[in-house]
Amino acid sequence: MKLKMAERSLFAILLRSPWWISFVLAIVLGLLVSAMLPRQYSALGASAGFPFLVIGLIAAWQQLRAPSPARIAQARQTLAAMSWGEVSAAVEQSYRSKGCTIGRYAGNGADFEILGPQGKLLLGCKRWKAARTGIEPLQELVKAAEKESARPVYMALGELTDSARSFAAQHRIAFMQDADLVVLASSTTGAAKSDSR
Repeated sequence: MKLKMAERSLFAILLRSPWWISFVLAIVLGLLVSAMLPRQYSALGASAGFPFLVIGLIAAWQQLRAPSPARIAQARQTLAAMSWGEVSAAVEQSYRSKGCTIGRYAGNGADFEILGPQGKLLLGCKRWKAARTGIEPLQELVKAAEKESARPVYMALGELTDSARSFAAQHRIAFMQDADLVVLASSTTGAAKSDSR
């Protein structure tokens, strides 16, 4: 059984926050506990912030590896300029490079069916250029995912409406976001090379 951290837990929130916040919490907690304990145990109290220090180190590592805002903007521009054929080829190339099996989904609500280490996924991405995504394509994706016993994933370059964001959270729809888009945009080069052979 694979354990998953609750998305709204303190540690999960800190992992998504700037790394230095966890470091500040570690220092403050360590100082507070040290001050409350008798002098002979003050060194032990300083270690109370250790879990926050670890979370801060993990967050710093993830943020160091994350693409820059300029690179994300460039990826969005690249993908927005592409045709559906180019995007679909890039999606297929990207998932195959991760060792997944990917094929076109025959039904409504999704565009690709993906089998990989995370199980079965249904990916919806035909409306990737829409400036704002409403609830309708997400409802169709969830319906298809429930039918196929798959996890829903959605790709969009634009914003989600408030109702779509709420629906996505309620139905645990994963999104191809910033870092995923950078990987996808960079895989277009590989897809273009393989098409030219």
